[in-house]
Amino acid sequence: MLKHVYRFMIELTNGKWSSVILKVFARSRLSKLVVPSFAKIYHLNQSEMDKAIHEYPTLHDLFIRTLKKEVRKVDTSTKTVVSPVDAVIEDVGTINQTSEMVVKGKTYSIQEMLGSQESANKYLQGTYIILYLSPSHYHRIHSPVKGTIVKQWTLGSKSYPVNKMGLKYGVRTLAKNYRMITEVDTSYGYTAIVKVGAMFVNSIERTHTGTELEKGDEMAYFSFGSTVVLLFEKGIFQLDSSIETPEDIRIGEKIGLLIKENGGD
Repeated sequence: MLKHVYRFMIELTNGKWSSVILKVFARSRLSKLVVPSFAKIYHLNQSEMDKAIHEYPTLHDLFIRTLKKEVRKVDTSTKTVVSPVDAVIEDVGTINQTSEMVVKGKTYSIQEMLGSQESANKYLQGTYIILYLSPSHYHRIHSPVKGTIVKQWTLGSKSYPVNKMGLKYGVRTLAKNYRMITEVDTSYGYTAIVKVGAMFVNSIERTHTGTELEKGDEMAYFSFGSTVVLLFEKGIFQLDSSIETPEDIRIGEKIGLLIKENGGD
């Protein structure tokens, strides 16, 4: 019964007032009462948390929890791209020449996702990767690459569910939801890290300051389950042959390599 209640509250609610109410509750001291049952229902790995379950004062604090440093190892090889989140890789594919990608049978526009044709142009015929975070996942976002932040911006005003049902039946959720975009210049080309909100306007909080990113650096966190979309310029990314979809992955694990289109280093 509790599982159905939580799913309704967190994954299905998208009305303005119901979202506001849930947001207020999750940040209230009263929500501490449901922390143990939430952790149990969603099988949270409490041995990885840097605090004991009774030390989280609100449900929101549990969602944005940090982990013990030793439980996530980042692949430090120079050319590797790593997962920025604990998530499920839902889809990987090629962005077509008209800036579209097809996910779960629905077509999304990279131009709409990024807000302009100018921003989308550099990713035409490049690669996209979609990573979905459920309520059970660790919700902090880390950099998948080393590079320099050249631009950060936010778009959208309302957020709808981005789980499998939301991707299948929602209205352009990945391109329409509230989203925070970070564009990074690597030594191989450009990568865009698109953090897509699932519920609550402004549910993405930035934690990184400055313009330089090391692979594995924390960048931001989601207040609730959501999605990260990675975009790579044409010819700079090669997916690891072991990756299938859907597939569970954790922060720091290798998902591919940065390459030169001509095959050079």
